[in-house]
Amino acid sequence: MDTTVTTETEEANVWSGGNRPLGASYGKLMMWFFLVSDALTFSGFLAAYGFSRFKFIETWPIADEVFTHVPFFHGNYPMIYVAFMTFILIMSSVTMVLAVDAGHKMKQNAVIWYMFLTIIGGAIFVGSQAWEWATFIKGDYGAVETKGGRILQFQDAETGERVALADFAKTIPDVRREHDEPVGVWYEAEPYRPSYSLNEVAEGLKANPNVVIRTESILQEGEMEGDKTVLTREQSLEKIKEGVQIVEGANLVHNEYGSRLFADFFFFITGFHGFHVFSGVLINIIIFFNVVLGTYERRGHYEMVEKVGLYWHFVDLVWVFVFTFFYLV
Repeated sequence: MDTTVTTETEEANVWSGGNRPLGASYGKLMMWFFLVSDALTFSGFLAAYGFSRFKFIETWPIADEVFTHVPFFHGNYPMIYVAFMTFILIMSSVTMVLAVDAGHKMKQNAVIWYMFLTIIGGAIFVGSQAWEWATFIKGDYGAVETKGGRILQFQDAETGERVALADFAKTIPDVRREHDEPVGVWYEAEPYRPSYSLNEVAEGLKANPNVVIRTESILQEGEMEGDKTVLTREQSLEKIKEGVQIVEGANLVHNEYGSRLFADFFFFITGFHGFHVFSGVLINIIIFFNVVLGTYERRGHYEMVEKVGLYWHFVDLVWVFVFTFFYLV
């Protein structure tokens, strides 16, 4: 007995969304799936940052005291360069919108121009973030870390301005062993060590009566976040004896500005976001050359520009949250 099986395909009733939910192609839908999963990842990172920040609020650095540098300028410019970076990234999102709109209108030259501006904006942001990292790692004041992990900073008792170790401590000369070789002179690198010793800092503190120590204080009722406990001269000379090492700049182990967790989160979260921006720049470059070669003109649509635009807007939106959490709150 023969059995005949008939399969009917319903074009309109596939989980009530049709075969193309919201009119999105397969590629665009997969991009949305990726963005949702990535949003959950960043949400977890920022939630962990927020929890740690308020748990260790008395030792958490204040952004206005950390990010005060501008390339080629000397002085204290809190948040100026970070604001510039944010402006550039947001404007690159605007140019990406214009590129997508031009693609819908099949205007190849306009897409080329706006994609080019988007790539330049992304490259400026990535370069600026690399410079910011280098500046944060290098530091500019120096501090002393106690056995309990507290950071002892130094300030002028009269002006209240923070004082760098270089202003009162004696510098240790750079020690290198020179070797004569047939190919020339080369230097064997010494293991990293701070520019100052604890003894030199202590002696410099004693020799400069205007320099005192300030340190984090456990917030009491009525105190504001970021308040520092400024010690008297006698207390400073006694407190310096608790120091166990010199801290210059910030890394994954030490942080001259305060809690080491701040540096850990900063490098991890901004680095993860920076990797997204860098990847986006590379993808935009590939799409840019495809536009120049007329690939999408021959296809009759610029959907690839729209898909990479979704990714780029997501990266910009994430930075708004990263900027808020790290620099504003």
